[in-house]
Formats: sequence, structure tokens, C-alpha cells
Amino acid sequence: MATRQISDAELAGQPAAYWTGVAYRALIAYTQAQLVEKGCTQPQSWLLRNPPANDISPDGEGMTLPELREAITSCVRPEDDLAAEAGVLLERGWPARDAGHRPWLTEEGERARLDLARDTPAIRAALHEGIDDADYVITLKAPRRLIRDAGGTVT
Repeated sequence: MATRQISDAELAGQPAAYWTGVAYRALIAYTQAQLVEKGCTQPQSWLLRNPPANDISPDGEGMTLPELREAITSCVRPEDDLAAEAGVLLERGWPARDAGHRPWLTEEGERARLDLARDTPAIRAALHEGIDDADYVITLKAPRRLIRDAGGTVT
């Protein structure tokens, strides 16, 4: 499919919400497809990447699934069913649950997490092909400013 060329003047008049929405859908779809090829969904990758032993348990005591959901709330979309995704991971034996129902990665789960971590740079590189870091930073600064101008919070 041919991409219609839009002049800078035309592009300057385009609605940011439209383009950020198009970008969001395309980036999510691409990332999900790449992860599925690796045998994992995006929500499963979040759960593997964020178990208490790795990086989000402030007290080292672990987190329940609702606590994990809260910790990664900025990533989770309304259609993501973390309980079902966690169930798939439990069936694979990647996490085990303690008496408090907190998930902890098993050795097999840690291997899966490390495999995904090794694959992440390739996904990023494919998405960033032809975009240098300076242009990427400028690209992110504009929507961050738009968010603030709209009264939103930028973290």
C-alpha cells in the first residue's frame, strides 16, 4: 500500500490525537505479534518482567496479582485479563505461588524472562529503524507537552 505524502504544512494541521492513536495501535500490534512468535503475550511478558524478586516489590515480600496489576497499571489495557494470562503462566510452571498467593518465578520462568529480555532490543531496533535517537527524543517531547497542555500527567 502506498503512503500518501503529506507536506509539513498539512501535517502541522493534523490532529495529534488521531496520529498518536494510529501510532499506539500499530506499535501495540507489532509488539504483540513479535512476542507471540516467542510464545508469549504482551501481558504475560509484563507479568514475567515484573515479579517481586526482580524489580517492583518495595519490601521484598512479593505481590499478589491485584498488587502486580496496580504496579503495572500504566501498561495494562482494559481488554487485558491479567488473571487469565497469569493462569497460562502458572500452567506452564513459570511462576509458583506462595501461601499468600504471591507469584514467584521458577527456574524455568526465570529462563523465559531472560529469553524475552534478550529479544526486547531486537523488537525496539526494528521499530526504531531509520530513526536516530535525537529525532526519537523530539518525537516523544511533543506528545509529552501535549499531554501537559491538556491537563494530563506525564510521568
